Amino acid sequence: MSDLPRKAVTRTAKLAALPLGFAGRATWGLGKRIGGKSAELVGRELQQRTAEQLFKVLGELKGGAMKFGQAMSVFESALPEEVAGPYRAALTKLQEAAPPMPTRTVHSVLAERLGEDWHDLFLEFEDKPAAAASIGQVHRAVWHDGREVAVKVQYPGAGEALLSDLNQLSRFARLLGPLIPGMDIKPLIAELRDRVSEELDYALEAQAQRAHAEEFADDPDVLVPAVVHQCEQVLVTEWIDGIPLSEVITDGTQEQRDRAGQLLARFLFSGPSRTGLLHADPHPGNFRLLPDDPEDAESSDGKSGWRLGVLDFGTVDRLPGGLPATIGDSLRMTLDGDAEAVYDLLREEGFVKESIELDPDAVLDYLLPIIEPAQANEFTFTRGWMRSQAARIADPRSPAHQLGKQLNLPPAYLLIHRVTLSTIGVLCQLGATVRLRDELEEWLPGFVLDDDQTLTEEDSAAGA
Repeated sequence: MSDLPRKAVTRTAKLAALPLGFAGRATWGLGKRIGGKSAELVGRELQQRTAEQLFKVLGELKGGAMKFGQAMSVFESALPEEVAGPYRAALTKLQEAAPPMPTRTVHSVLAERLGEDWHDLFLEFEDKPAAAASIGQVHRAVWHDGREVAVKVQYPGAGEALLSDLNQLSRFARLLGPLIPGMDIKPLIAELRDRVSEELDYALEAQAQRAHAEEFADDPDVLVPAVVHQCEQVLVTEWIDGIPLSEVITDGTQEQRDRAGQLLARFLFSGPSRTGLLHADPHPGNFRLLPDDPEDAESSDGKSGWRLGVLDFGTVDRLPGGLPATIGDSLRMTLDGDAEAVYDLLREEGFVKESIELDPDAVLDYLLPIIEPAQANEFTFTRGWMRSQAARIADPRSPAHQLGKQLNLPPAYLLIHRVTLSTIGVLCQLGATVRLRDELEEWLPGFVLDDDQTLTEEDSAAGA
């Protein structure tokens, strides 16, 4: 492959081919049905071809197109099963691989940023990339002090490509929407666009990764590789081996799936409380399942055998006070069936606009199925459950769809919402049985009342 395509006209033409290709294949499918093939068989062939084109275009473009593909890939659990197979295969590829940047370009970036004698910094450097992501690719190497490292090199022109792609994709949002039922594509693209400058800044990424590496340094469950060196367009971190979560999803044992799911939930909810940061890119390519060191202490829940390795801190949400207590409060009140209190809190926080009046009981009925995983001591996340939730919200005839259209998502909660949804998508891909309530009780502010809050609520009830 040549260098990352940077000319807007070239990238726009490739992206424009996506909806045109979808339409062309629909016509092709109609011809096949007229020719006598069954609708089911034609549908499968059609989806397979669409998935192949989607990966080809998004993978080649990298940039915002690939970033969008990665964000979408964790939601394939919501697709009907007869459609999900082809998309699962194509979109999962985006989580771990993409056409590589030419070696001469990699060397050019390293020479420009690390100096002409950059080779002296490494005892070994593998020219073939170990992984490719939306704005850069990773090379395995050995640092001059003998440490195995991952060298992330940013694609030249990545910033222009990212913005160009996301601007183009926002124009096609309506056409892309049917890929994931029940999901509004346009806000997702807008939010990805808002994060561009942060993701391109490897200094910010190094800062976020250092904060996590220091906090989780002695953690028995989570491993975050230390930052070794950082400069513009280049980030060097310690290398970690392990099973990519995408492989656990396809081939893992149930024990591995459950352990990965539990640790993913634990990291999601504990991270903001412990670091003031929320890792905001939870697709499977950013996680590894690592075997425990036998000499290490047992994990926090008494189970040993696997730890979760966490990569890529390019996108984080800064939450100095941890996750907002509003989330824990509303979740607790919903589980308690207190419709009026939930409704009042949602209005206060802007989830229900002042100009809109809703039935509190209807809002409660809308929320309860979504928070089912928090009700039980343990919950098995499945693709079927994810599909049922997506179908309930996507069906224009359902009360849930009508009510959902009237709810609002305040900007401060947008990234938290996407990360939570994405994590649930990954848990459903894993088919993991998770004690989610344990993690909420431990880490989510407001989910469990402390003694002072309990006394205050009891006094209020008595006064009423």
